[in-house]
Amino acid sequence: MENITASAPAKRALAALDNPPAADVAAAPTRRISKKVQIAIDAMVSGESKTIADAAARAGLARESLSRALNTPHVAAHLHQRVVRTLAIAAAKAGSTKVDLLDSDSEIARDRASSFILGLAGIQPVTSPSLNVNIDVKAGYIIDLTDDPPPMRTIPHV
Repeated sequence: MENITASAPAKRALAALDNPPAADVAAAPTRRISKKVQIAIDAMVSGESKTIADAAARAGLARESLSRALNTPHVAAHLHQRVVRTLAIAAAKAGSTKVDLLDSDSEIARDRASSFILGLAGIQPVTSPSLNVNIDVKAGYIIDLTDDPPPMRTIPHV
């Protein structure tokens, strides 16, 4: 039997350790979104179009084409990003409106706006405590269909 000894790694294997790792393969190039699909997305996000069919008609696309495009991950991500951006702007406007309502002539509007703003600040009125009464009373009738009913009991009133 031959005596096999472990040899050193090949020089090219050791040279591979000196090279930096290859660029990340997961960083794929971003896919293009057509101008017509972008127009349709803008119409849906802005509220000009309430349905996909209406947005497709505004952009000059078939409804099926726009639906297929919206099902692709990169277009769905773009749509989500546009919606989040629009909601962030709307949230700033809504906050400003709540602050303006604090100076309203209507007492109800001032009350609701102040309660809302105080709630956001963590200051809320105490809610009424919940009372848990554990009474084992069931409503309704019980119909006993057995052949021999048990004898009746009389329960005295206290």
